Amino acid sequence: MLRVAVVGSGPSGVYTAQALLQQSRVPDVRVHVLDRLPTPYGLVRYGVAPDHEKIKSLQNSLRAVLEDDRITFVGHVEVGGEGGLSPARLKELYHAVVYCVGAAADRPLAVPGEDLPGSFSATEFVSWYSAHPDTAADGFTLGARSAVVIGVGNVAVDVARILARGAAELRSTDVPPAALDALAASRVRDVHIAGRRGPSQARFTTKELRELGALPRARMVVNGAELALDPAYAAPAGAPGTPPLPAVVRRNLEVLRGWSADPPPQEDDLERHIRLRFFLRPVELLERGGRVAGVRFARTAPDGAGGVRDTGGHEDIEAQLVLRAVGYRGTPLPGLPFDPARSTVPHLAGRVLRDGVASPGEYVAGWIKRGPTGVIGSNRSCAKETVASLIDDAPLLAERAVAADPLGALRNWGLRPVEWNGWLSIERAEAALGRSLGRGQVKIPDWPGLLDAARGDGIG
Repeated sequence: MLRVAVVGSGPSGVYTAQALLQQSRVPDVRVHVLDRLPTPYGLVRYGVAPDHEKIKSLQNSLRAVLEDDRITFVGHVEVGGEGGLSPARLKELYHAVVYCVGAAADRPLAVPGEDLPGSFSATEFVSWYSAHPDTAADGFTLGARSAVVIGVGNVAVDVARILARGAAELRSTDVPPAALDALAASRVRDVHIAGRRGPSQARFTTKELRELGALPRARMVVNGAELALDPAYAAPAGAPGTPPLPAVVRRNLEVLRGWSADPPPQEDDLERHIRLRFFLRPVELLERGGRVAGVRFARTAPDGAGGVRDTGGHEDIEAQLVLRAVGYRGTPLPGLPFDPARSTVPHLAGRVLRDGVASPGEYVAGWIKRGPTGVIGSNRSCAKETVASLIDDAPLLAERAVAADPLGALRNWGLRPVEWNGWLSIERAEAALGRSLGRGQVKIPDWPGLLDAARGDGIG
């Protein structure tokens, strides 16, 4: 029997566990999927917007994998960090360990004022309305009238959409009560989404973009002069000498052309306005009264080589709430090597490299392996490559003596793992919470609540 620990129960971790079961070269594999949280599914539970039910339904396919008899979910077990298990200790328990710990940190803007009250990373905001238990209990105050979202990827579009969407439309989702109440009382009327480059270089998908224009009681506003700065936007489709555009870019530009042809919206207090801006580079967050009061942008323009240059002009946008959505980066896991330039663990086809040499029994998959790139499905091929390396190494790995009862060893070390029955108990508690509020399932937003629910019949 080959015992494997997979650290992380998000898509990359679950796809790694699935690939281990689907391979046929080593027929007897047992997998423990470890997670710091007492809940599975990673960013599918805590990162997908609550109004994206189709993507959230991916939990059903992840669930089917985790319910396999050869897989054991082991939640509430931290690896690395203060008081967490070290990689060296994990190797005492398992023949192989695959780290699927993602890229949890936000990329900073590195501009003055970034740490002012009222300035947050988009991840903090997403965690708040997704009921992540690490989120501060008092949440976000949405007394701001104007908000700026910096970045033009899908995360930026998600948080802008939640800010502009009415709370009544979110009642059918699993948004926790405190966040729903705050969104219902929100005074935000202007949501600015700003990127330093042009629309043809934006990272959002057409589906996400169109959703912004379909929000009831919200109007899209685009700046035609900014759009026209982008050569791909200005050139007629298929014009001689113009390179073909990727399909998603072509569709995005079509949506933006449609919005730019709309008459200017009437300003009123009854509707929200989403203002999509391009060629603006943040250079400073402005302060008033000890809080963020706006963002100063440098105006940019195409440089003719695929990038942008500063034009020397500036624009200030008033904002009492700023959300930064400019990408993710991996963070070091104590006990594992780390490449700070790439924010990943050095590896060769998934094998962890220590001083350039493959470390027996240690592997990586997902964003901590390749960086925060691709979509959820990209994790499948990534996991398969890592598992292929692990299975190639299996004859040597199986010779190592490991613990006969890893869960028992974890308990002897003072840990209290939450197994699958504990997670099912959390699900039942969340369903009961939703019923008590006249809603569907509502997520429990705090550690004590989650562990109390798990303790019903699943905590060791």
